[in-house]
Amino acid sequence: MIPWVRLDAVELDDGVELRLMHRGDEFSIMLGSNELMNSRLSGSEEALANLAAEKLEGRPRPRMLIGGLGMGFTLRAALKSLGGEARITVAELVPQVIDWAGGPMAPVFGGCLDDSRVTVHQGDVGALIRGGVWDAILLDVDNGPDGLTRQGNDALYSAAGLAAAYQALSPGGVFSVWSSAPDAAFTRRLKQAGFSVEEVPTRASTKKRGARHMIWVAVKAG
Repeated sequence: MIPWVRLDAVELDDGVELRLMHRGDEFSIMLGSNELMNSRLSGSEEALANLAAEKLEGRPRPRMLIGGLGMGFTLRAALKSLGGEARITVAELVPQVIDWAGGPMAPVFGGCLDDSRVTVHQGDVGALIRGGVWDAILLDVDNGPDGLTRQGNDALYSAAGLAAAYQALSPGGVFSVWSSAPDAAFTRRLKQAGFSVEEVPTRASTKKRGARHMIWVAVKAG
């Protein structure tokens, strides 16, 4: 078996190391001993974008905010699903992840960062939520509402964070969230914030096998 090779690493604020690993044509981003993402498993990240895009059908110039660049699977799916007038902003807190996207992982991204519809913002997605008006907000930040990497991410999924997202969305706008697991308390908070909510279990693999992840598709009243 081909061994894993560490290509790069960065120490996060809490002292845990985020590592980019590679073997053959496969990439992995690890946080300590936990694998956050793998280039062979894109199904649920793509579904995050596709489920939101379905709700935006008919909007001529949708404005989408994606929290978390990852390996670009959500971005690529959004570009494919949305029209030529869409505008997509991707917020990524860790600058090294952006560097990896344009460097060793460029084959995975397939040039999507060069699309004229895309803006990449290095910084906190929470600030962009509070500072803009969006037709869709997609969060693939940390491990979902039960985060691993940064306590500050918890604010995105709190009652106050959900209220900010609701306020930032246009009427009928979509708030879609990826998680590694279900979270009944988070579902309740979404409903309490005023959203109508669908829970969509989704396979990690595009081959419809492997682990199941959870996607919430929450819609603001129109």
